Amino acid sequence: MDIRYSEQGAASKESCPGMTIPELFKCVLANAADKFAMRVERDGLEPLAPGSRKAPPSLPLEEWKAWTYQQYYDDIMMAARAFIHLGLEEFDGVNIYGFNAPEWLMSEMACIFAGGVAAGIYPSDTPDQVEYKSRHSSSSIACCEGKKQAQMFLAAAERLPKLKAIICWDVNDSEPLPDYEVPNSDRVIKCLHWSQLKEVAENTAIEVVQEKMDALQPGQVCAYIYTSGTTGNPKAVMTSHDNIIFMATAALTNIPTNMGEEERVLSFLPLSHVAGMMCDVVLPMAQTNVGPGHLCVYFARPYDLKIGSMGDRLRAVRPTLFLGVPRVWEKTAEAIKKAGANTKGIKKSIVQWAKAKGLEYQDNCQMGGTGNKPALYGLADKLILSKVKAVLGLDQCKFGATGAAPITKDTLEFFGALGIQINELYGMSESTGGTTWSTAEAHVWGSCGWATPSCEVRICKPSEHGAASVDCPQADDLFNPSEESQGEICYRGRHIMLGYMANPDLGEEHIEEIEKKNSEAIDSEGWLHSGDMGCMDTRGMVKITGRYKELIITAGGENIAPVPIEDNIKKLCPAISNCIMIGDKRKFNVALISLRAVGAEGEDPGTDELNGDAAKLVPGLSTVSAAMENDAAIAAIQKAIDDTNSDGHFVVSNAAKIQKWTLLPYDLSIKGGELTPTLKTKRGVVMKNFETAVEAMYSSKEKYVKFTKSE
Repeated sequence: MDIRYSEQGAASKESCPGMTIPELFKCVLANAADKFAMRVERDGLEPLAPGSRKAPPSLPLEEWKAWTYQQYYDDIMMAARAFIHLGLEEFDGVNIYGFNAPEWLMSEMACIFAGGVAAGIYPSDTPDQVEYKSRHSSSSIACCEGKKQAQMFLAAAERLPKLKAIICWDVNDSEPLPDYEVPNSDRVIKCLHWSQLKEVAENTAIEVVQEKMDALQPGQVCAYIYTSGTTGNPKAVMTSHDNIIFMATAALTNIPTNMGEEERVLSFLPLSHVAGMMCDVVLPMAQTNVGPGHLCVYFARPYDLKIGSMGDRLRAVRPTLFLGVPRVWEKTAEAIKKAGANTKGIKKSIVQWAKAKGLEYQDNCQMGGTGNKPALYGLADKLILSKVKAVLGLDQCKFGATGAAPITKDTLEFFGALGIQINELYGMSESTGGTTWSTAEAHVWGSCGWATPSCEVRICKPSEHGAASVDCPQADDLFNPSEESQGEICYRGRHIMLGYMANPDLGEEHIEEIEKKNSEAIDSEGWLHSGDMGCMDTRGMVKITGRYKELIITAGGENIAPVPIEDNIKKLCPAISNCIMIGDKRKFNVALISLRAVGAEGEDPGTDELNGDAAKLVPGLSTVSAAMENDAAIAAIQKAIDDTNSDGHFVVSNAAKIQKWTLLPYDLSIKGGELTPTLKTKRGVVMKNFETAVEAMYSSKEKYVKFTKSE
């Protein structure tokens, strides 16, 4: 596919010439072959005790296993040679399934070098999802963390006719699986450990891989990014070499790195997601290529998010670039609040004074502000703010960012008061990640920023005849936009996907469905339609005001954006973890509410024990089940709902009010299917999972309706 260069700017041929991933890597070797590319804790790391939530201490950084860029490249070439011998053919998929590890990156790169298409699988995917993605991507090889993941492929082997080999990289279990004879066929699936690839690679000459690399074109697909859709099977976004390299190059114009030293990123977000691929796989090469410094990827432990030990890794690594989804930032804020809860007297007064100075300075740093530091800010930073950042492990962070889901202004203000600017990014898999950016130099809290250099962004509405899109007028007030200034956020540029992939082996109906999805996603002028509702002000700052698929259209025909209402309720009652408003085609709105609970980190629904602000909801109240019966707790939540209902900024009519609600006995989770791997809410799944509770609310005469479990 041809590259559409712009005449000038970041998307021009001069600024970002089209190249393939292997070509970019060779440029890196010419500049930084001896610089470190990856580090991970391996030898000497104590395992997590069964059932324990206390992580062993971090190893000193000099004891982490490290790869230079040359060693990284050599291991990629070794794996690529082995993949080819094991049967990988041009455009075959390679599934990669497991938590972030050096072998995850090397598997993806080896697949691309050998002419295949990387097709990552989320660590939280179910067996059915694993089987679908393997079949859809026509994968001939599966690279897995361990035997648990490998068994999911073997269990579906009869329905995966292209699967030829499974490779496991778990360093704590070097015992390979035996080769698997597929029942009712003469197929044998080769099962190996990563350590065996070197021997297998000897059967393929390096020149064979080089020929594959030379045949690659920048406009060809290099990876499938599976979207975590709310309904049906996920769609595979076809991402080209040029898509991802251009976006990484453009991103560097917004990130204050290249200081002639080692920059560090902590890898923990799913690498199968576009943010993980961008931040942990391609951006390090792009940044190291331009120099003079280099970017090294440090890997978190698989259990860090689950047991809340991410802080240990941050303090060990002290990343200079840190990207976290909103839930990670929120959990960190909760931990800080909990740690400071017992601070009293003069010390508490000093902390509050310092944070007030920090917040004042951060307010001044927003667009339109003076940028001035208030009086005594330096003292506040020296006494308190710098120490808090050091405790968090973010004292050397040059660029902190968030994306993939909405973040509350309260969270931005909380970290701003500590001297940490969280920059909001916005985009989607279909646009290869961050299409709009906020930076320390240009940001407005509550906005997702401005268009990345050489990426076009517009807000538009369909014309009366539905034939063409009409640009909306710019909003005079970003936070109080008129109805006319709000429309669908659309974008165009070199970062837009090749399209969704349709696999002919899945039948004509599948092909027709994907063709329909492609025509809906990208119009004849090349504009990608996001499905998000938003506005843009006269400064070019973009704000998301809702999502068209999430809009509640009442029985009376009124359109309601639920997210601002839900966020305000959570703000007024910090004990609430999730608030899901329901009312589409109904006479009035109801809400499903969950409280913050121990163990509810996103993947799991958590325990019955209240956590964080929820533990302070009512003195002496310690469990979710008790809160469901406690009059004071119910009254506190009801007040947050009532106050929001009466706030004209969020609720503009009676039709937008929440009339009834129920308290869920556990939180939303990935395992429950209510959250995506990046912790976005799947509203359709939530409504289905709690259908009985929803119907009970519509049948009741009470405001608070005790939870009714679905059969």
